[in-house]
Amino acid sequence: MLLTVSTTLQPATDLGYLLHKHPDQVQEFRQSFGVATVFYPEASDDRCTAALMLDVDPVRLARSRAKGSPDFSLAQYVNDRSYAASSLLGVAMAHVFSTARSGRCQARQELADRAIPLEIAIPVLPCRGGPTIAHRLFAPLGWTVEAEAIPLDERFPEWGDSRYVRLRLTGDVRLADALNQLHVLLPVLDESKHYWQGPDEVDKLLRSGEGWLATHPDQELITRRYLGRQGALTRVALARLAELGDDVEDAVAPAEDEEALQPEAVRIPLNTQRHDAVHQALLELGARSVVDLGCGPGQLVERLVATPSFTRITGTDVSVRTLQHAARRLHLERMSERQAERVTLFQSALTYEDPRLAGYDAAVLMEVVEHVDPSRLEALERVIFGAAKPGAVLVTTPNREFNVRYEGLSGMRHRDHRFEWDRAEFAAWSDRVAATYGYVVERRGIGEHDDVLGAPTQMAVFVRGAADDQYSVDQHRVNQRGTRD
Repeated sequence: MLLTVSTTLQPATDLGYLLHKHPDQVQEFRQSFGVATVFYPEASDDRCTAALMLDVDPVRLARSRAKGSPDFSLAQYVNDRSYAASSLLGVAMAHVFSTARSGRCQARQELADRAIPLEIAIPVLPCRGGPTIAHRLFAPLGWTVEAEAIPLDERFPEWGDSRYVRLRLTGDVRLADALNQLHVLLPVLDESKHYWQGPDEVDKLLRSGEGWLATHPDQELITRRYLGRQGALTRVALARLAELGDDVEDAVAPAEDEEALQPEAVRIPLNTQRHDAVHQALLELGARSVVDLGCGPGQLVERLVATPSFTRITGTDVSVRTLQHAARRLHLERMSERQAERVTLFQSALTYEDPRLAGYDAAVLMEVVEHVDPSRLEALERVIFGAAKPGAVLVTTPNREFNVRYEGLSGMRHRDHRFEWDRAEFAAWSDRVAATYGYVVERRGIGEHDDVLGAPTQMAVFVRGAADDQYSVDQHRVNQRGTRD
């Protein structure tokens, strides 16, 4: 089976830097099921093509299969795996071009970070659904798609088309994105994998799909096919995708959107006022250990690290790339050993129980709950208030009533918001959660206060009730200096 990647970028041979494979060399990479070879059939300043050829050994493939494979008997040895692109090619590509898929290129990083003209060709691709499904999956990603059905036998046209297509994609796409899209969509089109799929497949899907899958119109179809139509895995993946939002940049976009809408007279950005209010509330609570749930690029974590009284600081997010941004912001690699011991970052979805979330004096959900589907809110409540049980929980969210003050705003403040509460709705929700899980709650406003509309951001400070041995209302009496709704 064969995959070619071409570019007309000037000079086109820079493709070798991006793929980390020299155009003048032929390189072989052994796989458990055969040998992958990378070579360049053309390499000039005007056009360069890299080819990945995978030579599959059917006997080795059969012997390497996990138990429970759908193939059996003679079908393990007589199949199309040696001749058609499939998950085998996807796995080989992930191994051979692993650095290119990560988007790293020390020699040409500025090139790796931007879209370049690409042409990708696969001569024989299993495609359940024919050319139509190939167009559905690739066109929304910015590709011009040419998918031609291959007849069963050209000598007998009455037999019709096979389930294979010739695929050609052209477009200006970042190389790392192109490779990750292929890694996911090759087995999706084939609707078959050569290996057993476990829970770690969800993480693989989300890593390779980061930045494009969450916004793809056929997100559910891709997820279901990639995970072999395993209902439990598909539900987990779709729930995590719903929480993921659009992309890393969107993790900070709610604040950016609000700042763009604020009148010029507002001197202090609302996002800054939110961080100030949360930071002050944590100090008032006397919290020593804090977990920022949905930490995004690490703005609050950075502020907590700069405050010596916080001795244990954790940031979690559903997006691995966002956590990488946070690590860079915090300069974790340059921290002293003593300083680094205070800080932890890890990936986690807030609607699934995670023992790592337990044992903190305080947890923060800053501009997070409005990104969760209403049907998943109770799961979040159980995970945070019922299972993790921090001593205090700080929740901030937009006040919908204040939206009329934003000129030109129609609808919600950000396209990824699933809902926005007015003050009465937020009060009803916070009172119910407090009563259900044994907390007391106080509500505050953040930002410019309007006598009729309230403040643009509303905050609830939950403190675990007096019956709890570790935290009591007297121990964590919330200071009344904050502006109330």
